[in-house]
Amino acid sequence: MQTSANYATVYVGAQLAPAGEHLALDWATVAGDETDTFEFTVPTAQATDAYVGIQAFDVAEYGHEIFVNGESLSGFDIPPNDGWQYWVDTLTGALLHEGTNTIQFRRDTNTDDAFAVGTVTIHWKQPVDE
Repeated sequence: MQTSANYATVYVGAQLAPAGEHLALDWATVAGDETDTFEFTVPTAQATDAYVGIQAFDVAEYGHEIFVNGESLSGFDIPPNDGWQYWVDTLTGALLHEGTNTIQFRRDTNTDDAFAVGTVTIHWKQPVDE
């Protein structure tokens, strides 16, 4: 079976930080310990090899989590880095399904880390009609 690549782009624009703290970023809404749940559409029931690309700013700790369709991705999701980074994480521990899917970010509340998430792109392969 032949496949082609597809993707969905989601603007998160949120900063995650302990209560009463935030980064001085005018483009990012203060979200607290978790972002809203953002929706994106997958047009196939046969999505494979999925991964997410994340624009993240000033991540200082490993413990933050990404949830896809309510399921946490396995392993560490966003590594520490000063300033901007673009990080890719495979969707292990979560599956995409046909129709509406969701993505959410949660801060590790055992740390005092404050960071921001910009744009996220979810990629997958899908069968090609022959």
